[in-house]
Amino acid sequence: MQVPLRVVLVVAALLASPAASLAQLRVITSGGFSAAYREALPEFERTTGITVETTSGASQGSGPNTIGAQLRRGVPADVVIMSKEGLTDLIAEGRIVPGTNVDLAQAPIGLAVRAGAPRPDISTVAAFTETLRRARSVTFTSSTTGIYLTTTLFPKLGIADDMARKSTTTGAAAVARGEAELALQPVSELLPAAGVELVGPIPETIQYISVFSAAVVATSTSLEASKRLIAFLTSERATPAIRKSGMARVKPQ
Repeated sequence: MQVPLRVVLVVAALLASPAASLAQLRVITSGGFSAAYREALPEFERTTGITVETTSGASQGSGPNTIGAQLRRGVPADVVIMSKEGLTDLIAEGRIVPGTNVDLAQAPIGLAVRAGAPRPDISTVAAFTETLRRARSVTFTSSTTGIYLTTTLFPKLGIADDMARKSTTTGAAAVARGEAELALQPVSELLPAAGVELVGPIPETIQYISVFSAAVVATSTSLEASKRLIAFLTSERATPAIRKSGMARVKPQ
């Protein structure tokens, strides 16, 4: 029986395509790298033929939807993108393919106000501390930078008790809604947030630089496609999106 020419052409095209081009990846990303990732992703999908399904989760914390909690209860994932601290925890648990972890970018903590609101002085540690003291309410997230604020920075500034009374962990969206006066988060989370304006990074001497990293999950069945995504995110093709979101590449040690 003669095989129709169109069938022959379709089969030939499939055989000629790299196996990875048929892959489908599942990615869980934290908020800090999310804006840059989502802007760069369409080019990766277009140029590789790999389709990607993306969900989100916090890098650290005790909530049920942190990236670690999701992996522990069996949520399928091929790649995770999260704070380096959170990823280090997953590596220790054996949930990451050894040697696949790569640092992607870094971002400082910034302070934001509702769009159109007066911009407070945060130019010095003293001014920043006074701005926090005078604020009616402050919000941040409960993940990596939130842990730094509550366990290290606020106690260091002598305002831990005051901040505990007037802080929430709902993040920048609460400032946009008028439910909080100030937001303290990585700049890469504040710049893309609707309804808020970045005042600037907090003073350098009390600054915390978040490093966002990617790695392949140990249960992934798409190792090569996962590595291709991570390689793309470390390439120059993703750099414009990273810079746009207020981040910089991690400097080699």
